[in-house]
Amino acid sequence: MKHILSVLVNNSSGVLSHVSSLFTRRGYNIDSLSVAETQNPSHSIITLVVNEDERMVHQIEKQLYKLMDVIKIENLSNKESIERELMLVTIMADRSRREDILSLVDVFHGTIVDMTESVVMIEMIGNPRRIRTFLKAIEEFGIIRMARTGTVSLPFSTSE
Repeated sequence: MKHILSVLVNNSSGVLSHVSSLFTRRGYNIDSLSVAETQNPSHSIITLVVNEDERMVHQIEKQLYKLMDVIKIENLSNKESIERELMLVTIMADRSRREDILSLVDVFHGTIVDMTESVVMIEMIGNPRRIRTFLKAIEEFGIIRMARTGTVSLPFSTSE
C-alpha cells in the first residue's frame, strides 16, 4: 500500500543524506521524494512516498525518529489530504497532430509552456494519478523528455 510520510526536520546540512541512508541501509525503496523549506527557515519538510505494508511503515517511522534532526512525522495516508506533483514533458507535435495534443492538454488542465514546429512542452500540476493518466494518453505522440517532481501533500486538518 502507498503511504505518504510528511517528515518535519531541522533545515541543516546532511539531513537528507541521513534520511536517504536510513532507507538504503534498511533496504526500503522510496517511490517519491520532495524536500523544501517551511514557513520557518530553520525547518524543512521531507515528503516521502513508500509502497510498504503498515508494519513496515511503522518500522520506518521508528527508524526515522532515531535521527537527531527529525522533529515530527505525519503519515498522511489515512488522513484527508491533498497531493500534488509538477510535471514538464516535451512531446513530438507536428502540425497534423497538434489539435489532438491541445485537446488533451485542455481536458487534463495542463498548460502549453513552449511550442516549436515539431515539439510542444507541457506543464501539468495535479495529483499523481492524473499525471500518470495524462502520460498514458500522450505516449502515442512520442515523449522526448520528461521531468517530474516528487509528491507534496498537506492534510486538511489545521490542528498540529
